[in-house]
Amino acid sequence: MTTAAGDSAILSAQADFGPTPANPQGQAAASAEPQQRVIKIRRDYNTWVASETLEDYALRFAPRSARRWSIGRVANTALGGAASFLVLEAVGATLLVRYGFTNAALAILATGLVIFLAGLPISLCAARHGVDMDLLTRGAGFGYIGSTITSLIYASFTFLFFALEAAVMAYALELAFDIPPAWGYLVCAAVVLPLVTHGVTVISRLQVWTQPLWALMLVTPYVFVFRENPGVLDGLVGYGGERGLTAFDPLAFGAAMTVGIALITQMGEQADYLRFMPEQTRENRWRWWAGVVAGGPGWVVPGVLKMLGGALLAYLAIRHMVPVERAVDPNQMYLAAYEYVFPHYGWAVAATALFVVVSQLKINVTNAYAGSLAWSNFFSRVTHSHPGRVVWVVFNTGIALMLMELDVFQALGHVLGLYANIAISWMMAVVADLVINKPLGLSPKGIEFRRAYLCDINPVGVGAMGIASAVSVAAHLGLFGDMAQAWSALIALVTALVASPLIAWWTGGRWYLAPRVGVPDEAPGQEEPVGRYRRYATLQRCTVCERDYEGEDMAHCPAYGGPICSLCCTLDARCHDLCKAPEASLSAQWSAVLRWALPRRVWPYLDKGLAHYLLLMLVAAPLLGGLAVARRELALPTLALVAGVVAWWLVLAHRSRQVAQEEANRQTQALHAQTLALRHEIASHQATDRALQQAKRQADAANQAKSRYITTISHELRTPLNSILGYAQLLEDDEAMPPARQQAVRVIRRGGDHLLTLIEGTLDIARIESGKLRLEVRPMRFADTMDEIARLFELQAAAKGIGFRCEFSSLGDAARVPACVRADEKRLRQILINIVGNAIKFTREGAVVLRLHHAREMARFEVIDSGPGMTPEELARIFEPFERGSATGGAVTGGAGLGLTISKMLTDLMGGELTVESTPGVGTTFRLRLFLPEVRGALVAQAVARRRRTGYTGPRQCVLVVDNEEVDRGLLVSLLQPLGFTIRQAASGEACLALMAALQDGRDPGPAPDALFMDLAMPGIDGWETLRRLRAAGLGRLPTAIVSANAFDKGLDNDVGIQPADFLVKPVRVDELLDWLGRRLALQWIEAPATASARAAAAAEGAQPAAAMPDAGRLRALHEAVSLGHVRGVLRLLDLLDAERPDCRDFSDRLRTLARQFQLDAMSGLLRQALDVSTHAASGANPDEPPA
Repeated sequence: MTTAAGDSAILSAQADFGPTPANPQGQAAASAEPQQRVIKIRRDYNTWVASETLEDYALRFAPRSARRWSIGRVANTALGGAASFLVLEAVGATLLVRYGFTNAALAILATGLVIFLAGLPISLCAARHGVDMDLLTRGAGFGYIGSTITSLIYASFTFLFFALEAAVMAYALELAFDIPPAWGYLVCAAVVLPLVTHGVTVISRLQVWTQPLWALMLVTPYVFVFRENPGVLDGLVGYGGERGLTAFDPLAFGAAMTVGIALITQMGEQADYLRFMPEQTRENRWRWWAGVVAGGPGWVVPGVLKMLGGALLAYLAIRHMVPVERAVDPNQMYLAAYEYVFPHYGWAVAATALFVVVSQLKINVTNAYAGSLAWSNFFSRVTHSHPGRVVWVVFNTGIALMLMELDVFQALGHVLGLYANIAISWMMAVVADLVINKPLGLSPKGIEFRRAYLCDINPVGVGAMGIASAVSVAAHLGLFGDMAQAWSALIALVTALVASPLIAWWTGGRWYLAPRVGVPDEAPGQEEPVGRYRRYATLQRCTVCERDYEGEDMAHCPAYGGPICSLCCTLDARCHDLCKAPEASLSAQWSAVLRWALPRRVWPYLDKGLAHYLLLMLVAAPLLGGLAVARRELALPTLALVAGVVAWWLVLAHRSRQVAQEEANRQTQALHAQTLALRHEIASHQATDRALQQAKRQADAANQAKSRYITTISHELRTPLNSILGYAQLLEDDEAMPPARQQAVRVIRRGGDHLLTLIEGTLDIARIESGKLRLEVRPMRFADTMDEIARLFELQAAAKGIGFRCEFSSLGDAARVPACVRADEKRLRQILINIVGNAIKFTREGAVVLRLHHAREMARFEVIDSGPGMTPEELARIFEPFERGSATGGAVTGGAGLGLTISKMLTDLMGGELTVESTPGVGTTFRLRLFLPEVRGALVAQAVARRRRTGYTGPRQCVLVVDNEEVDRGLLVSLLQPLGFTIRQAASGEACLALMAALQDGRDPGPAPDALFMDLAMPGIDGWETLRRLRAAGLGRLPTAIVSANAFDKGLDNDVGIQPADFLVKPVRVDELLDWLGRRLALQWIEAPATASARAAAAAEGAQPAAAMPDAGRLRALHEAVSLGHVRGVLRLLDLLDAERPDCRDFSDRLRTLARQFQLDAMSGLLRQALDVSTHAASGANPDEPPA
């Protein structure tokens, strides 16, 4: 009983079972987790066992890759062992002595015919499917566990005949060398072991090398016998044996045939060799058939001749006055024959000993090899353990060695007679399935041998063998009379042939294949025809041993959640046959039989151990009966009593072990459930992580695409903007420009600066999202910076007509702000200007408050306004790009909705926190927290108002400008030539390289450049490659600045040594450009004093409303036009005002400037302030005092 059979299977057993054709659990199991884990020890153990160097496919079929020998070599290996059987001569001699020549000869011929006909289908299936006798028996009607019975029968055949042959060899050694039989037995057993260890490879070589010598020594004595004694056959034919039977006697013929038919089991050894036969093809089909017939049933031809020859040699030995009990010994037979060849007795003894030793080696390596396969299959299924085929070689040889000491040679006739009945029942049950059941469709086509597809017991083969064995053994024991006793072998043959198809028809063939459960329909191999050898089977990897095998050898295992090879499947004791329905197990089948045979009141006891006990007794009873027959002095009741006690003890031990196993299983299942839950959770997290990673990759790809787009657009916008702002800066510094035109130039410049701010903001977002924005943290004048920001927004608030108040404090000093802190000044300014400017922009009345509190290195800013506030929906989107508040209560111009987005991102980048609170109709409060550590004792250079530079002192400097845009080159020429620089130009990277090479070679008489301005995006080779080639040619040591619209490249690592300070982004600011030249060329600048126009412009920037004001009616008309956003109407009213009131020209010019800049809020605030002044003036009140 296997470990796969448990109580649950017994409880679920019914009186009648039948595999269901569908697989309802397949889909559920497809998604189920494996219920077992592969333990490392088991994995290594299986891998060791699977080493085919020693195993020789002991537990599996022979794959294509192992069928490499020629047809002739396989046939010769199979035939060489069987034909060298010296027991054949002994059998022939025994039959001659007991039944006379006539009956013996006819029995020998009939036996040969039966064995040939039965052996042909067995040989064909073994050669076609690559299976040994055990695997063939599994698929031919016996089932997975049912074939263990035949494995035991087969193994007993091998060690029985091994003992017989080795005993013959030991007698030869005693005859030749006077070695005692006990030592001779040991020598005969030991000499075989090294020859069988490496399997069929060494055996094949032995058969090939010894075949010529063996054939010569076999034929030679017969030639001399017939030459020296030509009338020996006449005497042989008339020999009547011990009982003088010279005529045909049915009783004697049947008894003789019963003894000879025991040799049919030799077909199992032939199948073990024929499984290595190459595949049949169109080209080799005739040779293949000849090889299969010769190596399979063909051994019967020399076998029959040898049995007849044994009868002849025994007759000669008897004539030489050898006692009858010694005449049946092959040593005495061939010694008598070789005395005809060699006149000297010593030479005859030597020749006899040599021939017997060679013959015994040839056949006993086959017996030992076949026995190792049979024991491997038997114990692997009973114990789920396989220490290796070599272990069973030693085991089989050891049993044979013990039998030799029992003098089994003398009991040959009785042993073979009893054995023949069981052997013929087994073989004919297999033959019946192959030649009757399969052609009639009573059993599946092909040979299925895998555990995963077979029921434990198939009643077709097991039932047919059991019925035939029981009937024939009863007949052999004389229960049916003398005639039935003599013909017991034929009774077994006919009974098995008839019983097998009848049982197959009665059961409908449903016990051949087990119903598969827990296996997904799409599992590898599920769609393949079961049991059919596929010539080009796909290789699959075993989940357990991690080796590759052909698909014919694989099955899907739900316990391990993957494909498993037949070897690992056979050895696994933990899966409990999860892949098969419970009714396919031995325990369920046996329980069903007992429920069918026993009354219902006995059923409750079956599950309590009675079923197990009865099964053990069913196995023990035939063995006890056989032992009682063989040893009649032992009383059968005594043996039955001892067997019953032992069987019950085994049942109790099994039950105790089963209870312990169930408890262990419950604990394991609980742990397994926890493990599965953890695995599911891990899998869920992994799936979530994969989804997040995929989303992140998609977002990164989108960000990269956006960054590339922004970079490209930035470059395209910066290129024309470079010319606009560059020339605007030149015109601003032109003193010959009329004041009115200077105002227009300033408007152009402000518009360009605004556009540049939008571009820079967009690029800042792209840099932050891509992680390429670097903070430049250094000491900064914090107090001065805050004062500048306060003055800046005081003017803006005043221009809009709202209040602005600053409240600065520090820990321990309510009026003190740290003079110096460590921060990125540019980014801090950007954040504060965006937040405060946004508050002033959206506040129409009331005031904006900027609060700062610095304590413990943390700066806390608050910007509080009295604007329209924001709804919760707007607050949720306030930091998203291009989002602008809608609850403004009126039109608000300017801005692209990026300021707060950039401020939030910069705050996060600086490790701070930016939050917002807002109440519609009340106002909004932004809170900013930043880590700004105070720096004490640091000296930070204070910005000094830069005056216009008109030149430099020292020698004239030359600058090389490399840019494909002629406008941009012209701008730099216009900026630098008036300052005294010599400008050389190159329109491409190639032109730059050619110019530098000409200067180095002296072909260009012009001045060599002292500095280089390089653009990046140029046709042909770009700026980076140009710099690399200059460095490689040794021409790149002069100071180099990148002047490019590719702002995204600033700050990135490069291989030409360009630092971020050497990167000037277009549009170029004149001061920034000149600062770089002064720093890298160590220039001393010549600066001009401030001009009158500059002073006037400065005054205009900070001027308050003029003293001369229009009347209230005109102011209200202007305010109404501004409220409507009607800029053209405002300009027409201002033109009319200039014509009627020239004294208000300053006021109208200021409004006109704001109108052209579309600063409607500033205009509205200025007009309200003017209306207030006008109203107070009309009432005579002080404008500085609030109205009552």
